Amino acid sequence: MITHEDGRLRALADDGRWPELLTAYRQGRAAAVAEAGEETAAALTAPLGHLIAYAAPPELAVRLFDRDGGAGTAAGVADHDAGPLWEVLATRHSWLRLAPLLGPAGVRRLVAHTRALLGEDLSHQAESDPEGVPLRLEPWEAAGWDEAARVREYLPGGGARSALLTLPASREGLGEVELPPAGRSGGRPDGPRVTRALAGLGALAPWAETACVRGQAPAAAALMARDRRVVGGHLPFALAYPALVRAASVGRTQGCAHGRLGMWRALAAMAAMAGADGPDGPDGTGRVDRGAVNALVARMRCFTWQEPSAGLHHLHVALEDPASGVAWVVSGSQEL
Repeated sequence: MITHEDGRLRALADDGRWPELLTAYRQGRAAAVAEAGEETAAALTAPLGHLIAYAAPPELAVRLFDRDGGAGTAAGVADHDAGPLWEVLATRHSWLRLAPLLGPAGVRRLVAHTRALLGEDLSHQAESDPEGVPLRLEPWEAAGWDEAARVREYLPGGGARSALLTLPASREGLGEVELPPAGRSGGRPDGPRVTRALAGLGALAPWAETACVRGQAPAAAALMARDRRVVGGHLPFALAYPALVRAASVGRTQGCAHGRLGMWRALAAMAAMAGADGPDGPDGTGRVDRGAVNALVARMRCFTWQEPSAGLHHLHVALEDPASGVAWVVSGSQEL
């Protein structure tokens, strides 16, 4: 087992002997893969990988993901300690430094979206996203949260700080609301677009329940709320968006880039409900329609409410599209 607590390895780091540390990481990972399999190897070597991703010069740190060391030596997109190793790397260096060095396409994409979350505009600096998700934040994406809270703050010796996932976070701006009786909506729509949108929302928060109804946001909330009388209220989508993105990175295996990509997929599927002709959007290509998503966000009505017993992470929100007459709800809580 290789960890950065090993005195010899820490001494190498203090001396800046990063090539030797990378060699130790690769040898240890390959040996662990051969003995115990990929998943175990990733876990055993992740602390050293975190140290390299955090503190090594970018020219060396990116080589964590290169396969030039042989079978089993390279970190993948799922390798994580306090968080994914690629996200640790992305928080430490600009895209300008990393772009010429990063090889694997999956890692490049996630790092690029992480840098976009951190405020970089990569729309003219990076290759286009394969799904058409913009490589700069839309104004409504940036409006709801501070730049410093968009991605975990990683620590040099391991561990990370991140904002708690809480929506609603408090009673501020909320009041007593009588929800309509459950089932008093126009029924639950079905079809591939509904399935895609629900799958997208479910992927953001697998510990939460999701549903879709024909009707307004409070009618969707009534499907999940424990009582008809709740403490709740409407809020701009920009204030709900951070919690929806963060929901995908509650665990250590996923980063906030996963949440942003998942949210754009879900929004694109919701926008398609408003009358697009193709199977996935107006052109049928499967790429997100940025204009349609922006139009949806502009007209979206959001409703959030409190539950009597909420876990440390909780998410209770209904999203209504007046153009399609459909509302979506995501509700659940999770203890650490």
